Amino acid sequence: MSTLCSVIKFENLQDLRRLCHWGPIIALGVIAICSTMAMIDSVLWYWPLHTTGGSVNFIMLINWTVMILYNYFNAMFAGPGFVPRGWKPENPQDSMYLQYCKVCQAYKAPRSHHCRKCNRCVMKMDHHCPWINNCCGHQNHASFTLFLLLAPLGCTHAAFIFVMTMYTQLYNRLSFGWNTVKIDMSAARRDPPPIVPFGLAAFAATLFALGLALGTTIAVGMLFFIQIKIILRNKTSIESWIEEKAKDRIQYYQLDEVFVFPYDMGSKWKNLKQVFTWSGVPEGDGLEWPIREGCHQYSLTIEQLKQKADKRVRSVRYKVVEDYNGACCPLNRGVRTFFTSPCTEEPRIQLQKGELVLATRGLRYWLYGDKILDDSFIEGFRVWFTYTLLE
Repeated sequence: MSTLCSVIKFENLQDLRRLCHWGPIIALGVIAICSTMAMIDSVLWYWPLHTTGGSVNFIMLINWTVMILYNYFNAMFAGPGFVPRGWKPENPQDSMYLQYCKVCQAYKAPRSHHCRKCNRCVMKMDHHCPWINNCCGHQNHASFTLFLLLAPLGCTHAAFIFVMTMYTQLYNRLSFGWNTVKIDMSAARRDPPPIVPFGLAAFAATLFALGLALGTTIAVGMLFFIQIKIILRNKTSIESWIEEKAKDRIQYYQLDEVFVFPYDMGSKWKNLKQVFTWSGVPEGDGLEWPIREGCHQYSLTIEQLKQKADKRVRSVRYKVVEDYNGACCPLNRGVRTFFTSPCTEEPRIQLQKGELVLATRGLRYWLYGDKILDDSFIEGFRVWFTYTLLE
């Protein structure tokens, strides 16, 4: 829709290196397998091209593939948009409301965050997605969300083709008492019979593709639901967490204040138009944002500074009681810990008995924080670790 007018841009040929990563390899492999098998099954065994319905079906399959790949590559190569190196607010006094990034040598613009994978401050950063090997942010949020919408729709169509192909081809070959079921299968009979018989290899490939299509529909469909939910509130995943921490801070200290998210326009339609536009270019320049009445341009960044100052008080120090090898999904820490491993590319750190860690947030069986090297120095990157080895 909105991305039809946008153009995929390559800053340089090094952007092609994003394809050399397990995320894009798996994602493109699933797309290739599902689309290819759907076309083969449709043409050879289910809905031949010489029929009107078969031609329309084939065109729709191609259309799904093109739109999915277009939005996927646009999200990957167009990128989220980065805060210019050395950026600072026009009004020097506004810098007191902003955090300074030592890596980028610039102030972090409102809604921007530094990504350790991209090594840049990302405009309106939502998260770093391993499947596109890039961040999801200001400039590619629409393309990424459209990809999350189109992939389940295309896989649903492909899954229908796979099911009908196996059903029609096996109908006259297997006997499970189907002769007692009154189903009109006249439309499934091919005259003349297909040139290539539907053998065991074709059945196995179709069944495998069906599993991929159903799994993608469920997994990516859930991601789309999460994304559209925060877009309708004009938030990002990070901002949702900041808002949650703000409410927790106010409740913890029993403060007489109310945190109001400044970028919610008060209307789901207005919030939606901040991301999806007919021109394909999102609203704003990624550095300054429209805010709701009564809020400050730097309300969110001020809240981040409060939480950063509060973190030293609210963070919890733990002592390691068992060695941990830093495995992403540790098998020796229990089934629940294994299956609740954080779905991020953020590192896990190797820990030894007696070391200290400083936890700032966490999930049910995992904590996120820093490793304390000594009383005055904390290791300079954040990691996940399982709390089953802490006290």
